[in-house]
Amino acid sequence: MRNLIARLIFGLMAACILAPMVMGQAGAGGNNSSYDRLAGGTNSLYDRLKDAGTGGPPPKRDVTGVWTGLLEALGGVVPPMTPLGEKRFSMNKTERKAGWADSNDPWKTCDPFGFPRSAVNEITGIAFAQMPDKIIVLHQYNRIWREVWMDGRELPKNVGATEKGAPDPRYYGYSVGRWEADNTLVVDTTGLDDRTWLTEAGYPHSIDAHVQERFTRTDHNDLELSLTVDDPKLYTKPFSLGTEYFRWVPNQFLEERLCIPSQVIEYLKAVGDPAGKP
Repeated sequence: MRNLIARLIFGLMAACILAPMVMGQAGAGGNNSSYDRLAGGTNSLYDRLKDAGTGGPPPKRDVTGVWTGLLEALGGVVPPMTPLGEKRFSMNKTERKAGWADSNDPWKTCDPFGFPRSAVNEITGIAFAQMPDKIIVLHQYNRIWREVWMDGRELPKNVGATEKGAPDPRYYGYSVGRWEADNTLVVDTTGLDDRTWLTEAGYPHSIDAHVQERFTRTDHNDLELSLTVDDPKLYTKPFSLGTEYFRWVPNQFLEERLCIPSQVIEYLKAVGDPAGKP
């Protein structure tokens, strides 16, 4: 998108100003610290639609269509990490910890967010397309999509293993879903490429991490998403990545929001690198 550089500049300024007020400080291991992010953010479309009413009862087992949410997930507490988790976390240099010039955040070079970061960052637009045996989840940011299989198959158990035929890890993992009652879609995902981060705060994950999403359509116009992570290799217990709130978009229009490498390079030269120098 053409105004990415402006969004990066204003986003960096906002982070510098607001972070001390609204972010919890995440130490190594994240010992009972608040989920390290700006809570919610703003989205003018969401603000315009949030008081539009319920639209009536939700259709049964149906989340099809376009929804808009806040910029970030709300809440969540990261538990203590295992020694391996501590080591991995110390290697992830966020903008907060290292400065923009020295950060190794994959997003800095437009590398894929991966999952579940794609579900907690830049979530102003999401859409679902339901098919006979699967649901496609489409994310507005970077025009990515995920397959959620609804045919009863199991998740692969040997992702990344050395034996012949073992599936490779994926940026967005392998996902299966099921309906709980008539208004909650439960999605389980594993096999995640461990080069990605759970969140912008640099929290790591292993290939074997198990992420569960629970999309609950409370009425026609409201959709809630809660996310939990279970990754015993890196964390001492399962934990929440927070809750998100989405509103139905009447015109069903998704904007194009892209991370464009050439624009990021321009931004780094003009603002990011000088800002990171003493």
